Amino acid sequence: MKINSRKAMVLAGAAVAAMGIMTGCSGSTTETTTAAETTEEAAAEDLSGSISMVGSTSMEKFANAISESFMQKYPKVTVTAEFVGSGAGVEAANNGTADIGNASRNLTDEEKANGVVENIVAIDGIAVVVDPANTVEDLTKDQLAGIYKGEITNWNEVGGEDAPIVVVGRESGSGTRSAFEELLEIQDACKYSNELDSTGAVMAKIASTPGAIGYVSLDVLDDTVKALKLEGSEPTEENIKAGSYFLSRPFVMATKGEISEQNDLVKALFDYIQSPEGTEIIKSVGLITVD
Repeated sequence: MKINSRKAMVLAGAAVAAMGIMTGCSGSTTETTTAAETTEEAAAEDLSGSISMVGSTSMEKFANAISESFMQKYPKVTVTAEFVGSGAGVEAANNGTADIGNASRNLTDEEKANGVVENIVAIDGIAVVVDPANTVEDLTKDQLAGIYKGEITNWNEVGGEDAPIVVVGRESGSGTRSAFEELLEIQDACKYSNELDSTGAVMAKIASTPGAIGYVSLDVLDDTVKALKLEGSEPTEENIKAGSYFLSRPFVMATKGEISEQNDLVKALFDYIQSPEGTEIIKSVGLITVD
């Protein structure tokens, strides 16, 4: 009995020791988690100053969403954004009047030669839109190019009703216009009835003008206009990633020099865009994430 009693005491002691170890481990995990949260909070408190962005009107929805969320995370940081067109944005990044130049197109070789770096943060589809009453559902690439070059002037030439086509586009210098014309290979060949200075203006014009056709970013589509299929493919994220919808372009946040050469605020913003939080914002505004 004494032997059994001694065994019981040893086992009980081992159990107590094991519980102590487990308690210690649990406390360590909690302390580690708390330390990580404290470090993140401290970083948010330490980061202060301002970031300026200038550029594409097509990137307004994305830029505003990412800026607001970033400022909530870092309350002492102010992000300002001005929407004046892609060309002006890249120039602002190049000459140092803005930290970031937003461009809804790829940078040109000349821009890159000046030391401006192309940082692609998302992919945007370009939707071709008409007024909701238009009976046309689908256009081929050649038909779309023909319309914008002024070779096709009536909707009955592409299967629609007998009505003149009102060709609407963006102003010279617009990233959306540059991307649209480059993808169709119709640079300097377009015959516009109206050249408008913002995405919102194009949407309003198409919605209110019978026979009008225009192009806008995929993320601004709503039921005030009708988006056409192109080559039988609808303007969706799945079709763009699959390569069946050909009108898509990058959203670029250009910097003078690599991201690693920027100040701490700008580097923190790019880190945030690439984080799970940033990825969710990209998706929430209708854009496609970059793999």
